[in-house]
Amino acid sequence: MIDFFIGLDPVFQALITTLFTWLMTALGAALVFMTRKINQKLLDGMLGFAGGVMIAASFWSLLSPALEMARQSEIPEWIPAAIGFISGGIFLLIVDKVLPHLHPTLPKSEAEGFYPKTRRRSTLLVLAITLHNIPEGLAVGVAFGAVAADFPSASLAGAVALGLGIGIQNFPEGVAVSFPLRRDGMSRKKSFFYGQLSGIVEPIAGVIGALAVIFVQPLLPYALSFAAGAMIFVVVEEVIPGSQEEGNTDLASMSLMAGFAIMMILDVALG
Repeated sequence: MIDFFIGLDPVFQALITTLFTWLMTALGAALVFMTRKINQKLLDGMLGFAGGVMIAASFWSLLSPALEMARQSEIPEWIPAAIGFISGGIFLLIVDKVLPHLHPTLPKSEAEGFYPKTRRRSTLLVLAITLHNIPEGLAVGVAFGAVAADFPSASLAGAVALGLGIGIQNFPEGVAVSFPLRRDGMSRKKSFFYGQLSGIVEPIAGVIGALAVIFVQPLLPYALSFAAGAMIFVVVEEVIPGSQEEGNTDLASMSLMAGFAIMMILDVALG
């Protein structure tokens, strides 16, 4: 199975990996059929772990290869990395301003005060998480595209580990969409449908990211850094605060440390 995956075209590798991240979103959303409440400590620990993986991946799988690739150009290597990284964060900041997102852990009364109409609140919730999944899919695709471009600093193990971390993070995201929708009166089937739908953009973005960097290699350092900036923005804006809102700060923090360490080991030792 591993040999089969290694022998695939990098675009198909990106597609399979991002299909896994979508599947994790769907699995999280599917919990709406099984229970009314989810163990908050488990979710917070998973979010913290995923945050650590994503932070480590942003450097070892994205920024570090970008710096290495940029050394082959005539400009200082830090320029593409800095421009791409800041652009990734600014992009998601603009998305947040254009489409204010709803934190699903808000009490229902508070959420209703912010968005008076339930349908509007539910639509914003689905769209917000869907938009945040686009750069995550791009990040995976770009990582596989870098491997296809034969850059020494890019590794297949790092790209796979990045997809694994994003997949883990997507599980509670599926929960975060389907349960508020169910709470607002939507049927279990519709709540699941919209919950998994928020992750379907990742395979699309993953393929686009892989194709883009394969055919437009001069843009690769910028694309990798852009994905890193977007990832860090998501971690700081969504993942870390979301993991600590219910008071499980120590658990979330140690889970983040574990996720960072495991991702670092995977990328450095296997890369």
